[in-house]
Amino acid sequence: MSRIGKQPIELPSGVNVAISPGRVQVNGPLGELSQAVPQRMKIEQEDGAITVTRPTERGDDRALHGLTRTLIANMVEGVTKGFEKRLEIQGVGYRAALRGASLELNVGYSHPVVIEPRAGISFEVPVPTQIVVKGVDKQMVGQTAAEIRAVRKPEPYKGKGIRYEGEYVRRKVGKRA
Repeated sequence: MSRIGKQPIELPSGVNVAISPGRVQVNGPLGELSQAVPQRMKIEQEDGAITVTRPTERGDDRALHGLTRTLIANMVEGVTKGFEKRLEIQGVGYRAALRGASLELNVGYSHPVVIEPRAGISFEVPVPTQIVVKGVDKQMVGQTAAEIRAVRKPEPYKGKGIRYEGEYVRRKVGKRA
């Protein structure tokens, strides 16, 4: 049996879960999330924990078992703690600033790039060379961070650009005379 799929999901206090066929809805202190899940998976809630069981040992059921459990666990963690991704900006004159709720990036283009946050996503700029993307939906936080990074990916010669915190950029040697 799946090692991830068989683990129960502990529900902290203040979190309510509504399970209907093909959909799981989680309410918590930070917000509300809803996710479509495979109808074949059996999801049960009992004494403060959720368990996911699979109907057969077929390959597709085995694959969906751990996925379904992880999606529900991420929703529970999102509405209790939330998720965040940190990005760093490197380059002379490259900086970020908040304009209201939107993020304004000056990263070497002739114009500033303005990124509007999606519903449920917020930006923080503790220093002009750092960006923090926060939200309750793990997938949406990661997608927004990837879109910000795509504005100016780190280049391999000088390392200028937007990168994830702690990301290693493999450097190349420039041309030699």
